Parts: sequence; C-alpha cells; structure tokens
Amino acid sequence: MADSQAKPSVLVFGGLNTCSRALAALLIPLDGEPLVSHLRIVDKYSVDPATTYIGPEFPHILKNKVVEYKQANLKVATTIAEVYEPPAGQAAFDYVFDFTGEIRDDRTDVIQYDSTYCVARLLGLEAAKRKVKAYVRIQQPFYETSSKSGDEKQDSKPVGSAGIWWHETLRGLGAIEDLNLVILRTGFIYGPYTNYGIIATGINVAAVYGYLKKPMKSIWSPGKNPNNTVHIDDVAGAAWTAATWVAATGRKAADEAAGEEIIFHNDKNKIKEFTNIVPPSQRVVAPLFNIVDDSNNTLLSVGQVVTSFFGTTFEFFNLVESTVIKVLDEVEDINEQHVGGWTRMLAESKPPITHTPLNAYMDKSALSKHTVGLNNAKIKKVLDYKLKRPEFNHDSIKEIVDKWKAEGIWPKLD
Repeated sequence: MADSQAKPSVLVFGGLNTCSRALAALLIPLDGEPLVSHLRIVDKYSVDPATTYIGPEFPHILKNKVVEYKQANLKVATTIAEVYEPPAGQAAFDYVFDFTGEIRDDRTDVIQYDSTYCVARLLGLEAAKRKVKAYVRIQQPFYETSSKSGDEKQDSKPVGSAGIWWHETLRGLGAIEDLNLVILRTGFIYGPYTNYGIIATGINVAAVYGYLKKPMKSIWSPGKNPNNTVHIDDVAGAAWTAATWVAATGRKAADEAAGEEIIFHNDKNKIKEFTNIVPPSQRVVAPLFNIVDDSNNTLLSVGQVVTSFFGTTFEFFNLVESTVIKVLDEVEDINEQHVGGWTRMLAESKPPITHTPLNAYMDKSALSKHTVGLNNAKIKKVLDYKLKRPEFNHDSIKEIVDKWKAEGIWPKLD
C-alpha cells in the first residue's frame, strides 16, 4: 500500500511489558516503510523515563512520526473513550490490539477482575460502539491442557486466579455483539527483549548452572509435560494476520470459519460479587486460534536446549528429594543458589553490571508444573499463517543473550 491513507490506523492497548513492543517493531520497521498510517500505543507505564523494561529498540520506534504513545489509566471508562478518538484530521482507528491484563499470578480475584476483566470489557464495548474493523485479544498460556498437544476445541483448565480471570475475559469479549473479535492463545513466549515468563527465567537460571558447572534439576518427573513455545515475532505476526483476516471477513463469517465455544470456568457463587459478568448459562462463541511454534516442546526438551547452550545438563531430582522439596515448599532455599550465582556473574562481568532488569529468581509459578500443549494446525490452515521462527533452539537463545549483552544487562564473562 504505497498510499499511507490506504494503510490501516492501529490502536494498541497494554502489553508494554509483554508483547506490544514486538508488534510495534513489526508495524514500524526501523529499516523500512510503516505498515500503518498511524500507530497509537496506550499503557499505564511511562516511556520517558521508562517505568518498565522496554529494551533499546523501542525508543527509536517511538520517534517515528506516525507513532504516538499515551500513558493512561485504562480502568476509567471516560479515559478509554478519549484514547479511542483519532488525532485531528485522521479517520477512526481500524484495528485494535488488546494486550491488557495482569500477568502476575499472585494477585487476588478482585485485582484480576478489575485489571484484567473490566479493562478488556470496557475496551471491547467501546470498539464495538465505534465499529472497529478488527479487535485482536492475546491470551497468555494460563492453562493446564492434556498431555498431548490439542486443538482449539479442547476444554483446557484455567490455572490460578490469573487463569480464571483471563479466561473469563474471553467470555466477556466474545459476548459483545458486533465486536470483530479474534482470540490468539499463545504458548510460552520467548524472544529478544522478552524478560518475562518461564522461558526467560529458565534461560537466566540455566546460565547460572552453566557458570557454576552444575546440572540444572527439576522437581517434576520428565513425563510428557508439554511446554509448547512461541517466538515473540510470531505472536506479533499472527496478531497482524488475524487482524487483516477478520477485518475482511467480519465477525459472523469469522465465527463460522473459526468459532469455538468459550466454556465457563469460574465459580458461580464467587462471580455474584462482581458486575458485568456474562451469565454462566450463556453460550459464548468466538474465533480462536492457537499460536505456537513447531518444536512441540516439553519440560524436558526446553530444559535440555537451554542447559546445553550454557554447557551443562538438565536432570531431575529423585522421588525422595522431589517430595521433600514440594512438602517443605523450599522456594527460598532453591533460589539461594540461583540468585547468589547470578549476583556473582554480574560482579565478575567485564565490565561489572550494577543494574539489570534480568534475574534468576524463580517464584512459585516458575517452579510449578506446567502442562501447555497446543496444536497450531488451525492458524496455518484458516489464516494461511507461516511461522517466522518455527523452532526453539540454540540460535534462538544466542540471539536473545547476544542482544542483552549488547545492551549491557547480561554478564560478559569471556
């Protein structure tokens, strides 16, 4: 589209600490023409000065004349209406990408309802009111699936308060009439400048064990334990492909082509305390696609890839050791070695590193058993999506570590 007016205008909500920077990098390439006529990104964080980690490339994207960033509280309905208003002289926004939601799993139901469900519901209602052409919702992998990679029809169980309310949010959005919604359900996300999630944590911890010349051990038996992964570039690429598809298709036809029932998984008694919840008896259907790479990763394969990169091995505690650790809940004892080793690595770096957003601390979520197996056949078939990064391997890790080294936040010990 040579004519900028023919390019869609895009509004991105949330995700500055997760995925929205990668989408911005796709839409506003540093060495090419923008794919959009205008890009507005809205989140609660400041970018100048940055109050969350944003990496070294994103500030350059923000300098592009078609990009604007707004810091805003998206819990306020009037604020949402304001940020949906296009700049003077420009047409209404065409595509909306919703990366909002509280990703910490230690938040209460009230916080998750307020920060995840209510924010997305308000965004969706406003989008429907303004008849946006596409509304893409990113669903983080807060699920427990079967031990085999399943398709979008499998009824996966949401895990914890975060899982329950993120899933409830899908019902809240799916029930909005005339919302041109597409849902992307991701595997465990990894990639350059992605410092959240269990893959980033696993890379940091594996580096420590490589430094200590000790095996990295898991308290969970190898089993099947699918831990399907997806590169951040494919989250962005799939989101853009999904938006262009639903904009051309419309919600009704999109439901017919890719609709799946979003089954109720909350507590019927608990939700009586909250307003604007879609009734449990209401059937909600929305276009849904899994987005994972082709690695078909498991706990074992991910562990082997990251540890071998750092010159060590991935092993398992024996049954007695695992039982003791689980019963005593020795999170701090486990982390003492990780954090201590990481601190020494930073001190011995050439030059020493005194500040970094990276760490080797594993919280209860990172230490928990995860079973996330998703099949990516549907997005390939229906959207004709071709993976940019089909395999999680040593090259993937090298790219991540090299960019962090160049940024000066990863220890240089060579």
